[in-house]
Amino acid sequence: MNFLAHIYLSFGDSDITLGNFIADSIRGNKYKHLPPRVIKGIKLHRQIDTFTDAHSLHKKSSKRLHANYSHYSRVIVDIYYDHFLAKNWERYSNIPLDIFVDDFYDLLADNYSLLPDPVKRMMPYMIADNWIVNYANKEGIAKVLSGMNRRTKNKSKMNLAITDLEAYYEEFETEFTLFFEELIIFSKEKFKAL
Repeated sequence: MNFLAHIYLSFGDSDITLGNFIADSIRGNKYKHLPPRVIKGIKLHRQIDTFTDAHSLHKKSSKRLHANYSHYSRVIVDIYYDHFLAKNWERYSNIPLDIFVDDFYDLLADNYSLLPDPVKRMMPYMIADNWIVNYANKEGIAKVLSGMNRRTKNKSKMNLAITDLEAYYEEFETEFTLFFEELIIFSKEKFKAL
């Protein structure tokens, strides 16, 4: 899953949210200097990723893209799924998306010293362009995919994946909706066990 899903699946716990968000920038067990609940957020993130990668619906979505994007297809699906979460946000949360995201940006600012360097470098761009709120529209997703393509030095061709989203929009949305219901249940169980 991508940024919005990991933030959402922290269920309003600030420290868990922080860990869940920064986890991709933490290698191995290089987190021992962080507060205990932030570490639990990192571990929750990894459990969510393991569940996602093994799930038949996520695999089905990824397979649709594999011929064109190879191993990048899973990353693209994670971005698509964040789009559907943002687009259908009111189904999942009573807090409006813009307020939810503003609160998250405040959380990052309040805990800046704990953020890994890659997150510190990314943060100004993420906030200035309001990436997470803009996941809700196709233009925002197209921009994210183009940015990801630039990061791969144009090897991934992820910028072209917006056409695949448009071509199979209903299929991806249906797969996301069914998958996310299961992921919420899984994440709540893991969250309670932290």
